[in-house]
Amino acid sequence: METTQQAKITRALISVSDKSGLEQFAQGLLAQGVMLISTGGTCKYLQDLGLPVVEISDYTGAPELFDGRVKTLHPKVHGGLLQRRDLEEHQQQAAANDIPTIDLVCVNLYPFEETIAKEGVTLAEAIEKIDIGGPSMLRSAAKNYSSVTVVSDPADYDTILEEMENHQGNTTLKTREKLAIKVFLRTSTYDTAISNYLGHRSEECTKNNFCLSLPFAQTLRYGDNPHQPSTLFGNFDGIVTQLQGKELSYTNILDVEAAASLIMNFRRPTVGILKHTNPCGVGQDDEDLVKAWKRAYQTDTQAPFGGVIVMNRTMTVALARIVGAIFTDVIIAPDYEPEARAILQKKKNCRIMRIDMDAWKIYCKQPIIRSAPGGIMTMKRDDIALGLEKLEDKVVTKRVPTAEELEALSFAWRVCKQVHSNAIVFSDKNGTLGIGAGQMSRVDSAKIAVWKAGQAGIELKGSVIASDGLFPFADGLTAAIEAGATACIQPGGSIRDQEVIDAADAAGIAMIFTGARHFLH
Repeated sequence: METTQQAKITRALISVSDKSGLEQFAQGLLAQGVMLISTGGTCKYLQDLGLPVVEISDYTGAPELFDGRVKTLHPKVHGGLLQRRDLEEHQQQAAANDIPTIDLVCVNLYPFEETIAKEGVTLAEAIEKIDIGGPSMLRSAAKNYSSVTVVSDPADYDTILEEMENHQGNTTLKTREKLAIKVFLRTSTYDTAISNYLGHRSEECTKNNFCLSLPFAQTLRYGDNPHQPSTLFGNFDGIVTQLQGKELSYTNILDVEAAASLIMNFRRPTVGILKHTNPCGVGQDDEDLVKAWKRAYQTDTQAPFGGVIVMNRTMTVALARIVGAIFTDVIIAPDYEPEARAILQKKKNCRIMRIDMDAWKIYCKQPIIRSAPGGIMTMKRDDIALGLEKLEDKVVTKRVPTAEELEALSFAWRVCKQVHSNAIVFSDKNGTLGIGAGQMSRVDSAKIAVWKAGQAGIELKGSVIASDGLFPFADGLTAAIEAGATACIQPGGSIRDQEVIDAADAAGIAMIFTGARHFLH
């Protein structure tokens, strides 16, 4: 009950990896007469700011041991957190053993998830980022939330200081309970990341249980249809932030993921247009996003209406003026020029999103998770366009692609891997020209791509073609050749490969077998 709490917070133990906002938070605690206790790097950080702080070893009377692996695992720490203020026996034991109460714990954990997401991380490096003292303190404090305020997220600093100002130096029971729940979700997620990493490091270990624990993020507008409720869990806002517009729906989230997965394939300034998670047009330029937009838009001038626009550079004023005049559902960019934001703010319902490209790269190290009858399936994310190294060594036809064709084939292949199968993409080196997606046969996808190009008034003579899967027969390739394609990139591997190669040779076109497939269901 509320009456079991102390009158005010008198001691706070701070040990954080993420020090954002810590200076203001520590100053706020000190202003309310709170004694600060801290560890290692956090203690030095506070001391360097000139703030009065007691080092943990001085507080417990025990040295930090084993390169800091043991520093807060001490009765004076956990006894200070776990003792019940409403039990006389606990208070007698605390007095007899010189264990004062600790009323607030501020801890965020070693960055284990970020560490294992890095390219080439070793097992030893990962193990050193497994936090022991941090989760232990958080759990002790959260268990005793009736009296102890536990802080695991810098986003909560201001709320806590405000409550202390308004409640005689303490927080409310309701807030402490919410913070405790947040802690148990965080420690659960943290332990899950560790168990999944250690349990799935080898093929032999993939038979271990797969654990998943994610915090509630938001209730979505609806699912596929308005009669289907939908909820988002996890750290979506840490990767993609909504700046304005209607509430997100289930399909909006799917569109955002598809758009980000597409745009991450390109280094030059690139713009993509998607509809129902399928790329409808992609364009790039060495400098100008507007030129990239025009090359994407020409592929399908109807697609942007109610669709998704994504780019890998800051949204410029010039491009904002163009897309601001079109009805679009979602716009995604790493950032926006201030005037561009002002222009887009007039699109009240359009969901304007900002993507953190570095956070997305970390997210892409995690497997794809899909529901399955009775459980779930996991799959490594298809985040890299495979088979593009040394393309000139993978030519299977008599004619070798020109340098310009090689550049165009590489571009088309990167787009094609994000188009739902069966997928056919016509392009030049700067943009798509025709896209066929999701058909039951590959030849139908080829014919649709040709038809879409014709609808847009695009000439396919001299274009290249990419196919996400092998050609089971020569008919799909023949349809592309008849439309004007001069080079093709595909995985190869059909029992009729020679028939397809012969058709290419007969037409005098160049063809590359990547040896890798990018089939997207």
